[in-house]
Amino acid sequence: MLSVVVHALWGVREEDPGQLAERWVGLLDGLADIGSGDCTTWRGAESEDDLTAAPVERVASGVRAYVERTNTDPDAPYIGYTSSLWSGRLETVKVTVGINAGGSANRVPDSCVVGIDSTAAQGSVELINRSAEVLHLLAECWGPDWGESYSREEYRAVKTEFDLRATAPRGGRSVYLSPGRAALAPEGLPGTYTRTAPGGLLIDLTRGGTTQPSVEKVIEANRRLFAAGALEPLPVPFDRDTF
Repeated sequence: MLSVVVHALWGVREEDPGQLAERWVGLLDGLADIGSGDCTTWRGAESEDDLTAAPVERVASGVRAYVERTNTDPDAPYIGYTSSLWSGRLETVKVTVGINAGGSANRVPDSCVVGIDSTAAQGSVELINRSAEVLHLLAECWGPDWGESYSREEYRAVKTEFDLRATAPRGGRSVYLSPGRAALAPEGLPGTYTRTAPGGLLIDLTRGGTTQPSVEKVIEANRRLFAAGALEPLPVPFDRDTF
């Protein structure tokens, strides 16, 4: 099975379900475009792989209703609103999006995770080939502090090499840096550099999905980003959402 994860984290940013729903819809619409029809219908995570379950309407009012329905805890405005949706063609590809965001707690980062799992032939799934575009989309919809796309092998290798906690900034086959981090990014890494609408920077070691970087190249890119100070953690407790 082919598996790629695209995720991003940010510090404290209080938002209500309506504001979160607007961001959700932007992400879901973009994934539908990138996925070439692989993920146009979304269902709640509680339905698992049940294709007969009622879908969540891909409009702000529909997503807001789902977020509110799955976050009845009165502490949600503090701990954040957690929701997860899935889509795909189960015989070939499944996409899962999980988001925890909007709370006022300032010690655990908000997050968005897009998991892409496929049993199709390598190179045949657009969402995997274009994982850097998924990260770019996530960055423009959610304005994170940092983000990455990675395979399990790449994630384990970087985590082990630099002895990182799960929430520590790092890069995979692509990395997103918020504006403050982008200002510190070194030139000359073996990938394409693309500016995002919020003023951040996406560095794509796959060069638009045309090449697969080795684990060694991913580690070396991280080494240079760490040395430049572009992957320093946000101070805790958070007093802002980005570096």
